[in-house]
Amino acid sequence: MLIAVASKDGREINQHFGHAERFLIYDVEGSDAKLVDEKKVERYCSYEPNHPMRAPLLKAIADALQGCRAIVCAQVGQAPQMEMERLGLDTFVAEGAIKPTLLELAKVL
Repeated sequence: MLIAVASKDGREINQHFGHAERFLIYDVEGSDAKLVDEKKVERYCSYEPNHPMRAPLLKAIADALQGCRAIVCAQVGQAPQMEMERLGLDTFVAEGAIKPTLLELAKVL
């Protein structure tokens, strides 16, 4: 199964969903998680305190991550999380090394 990860350094899950300009795509199967792709996206957070939820941007992110079962990030706001789930992507908050975290997550997906 494919899982998208928000990571600043490619080793740890350590990036907020809204700050991600790329998602690392891992194929998780059995006891292995392999990096298979990287999808560049437009950053969701614009740092404008009163910005409305930008549904078209979330749709573009979901389209870029098409085929993924879930997204894992260090933080995500409630509104974008609900919208991503409505678009078919479960969103999980976790921190730590990517591969062991994904292997544990895969057990419940």
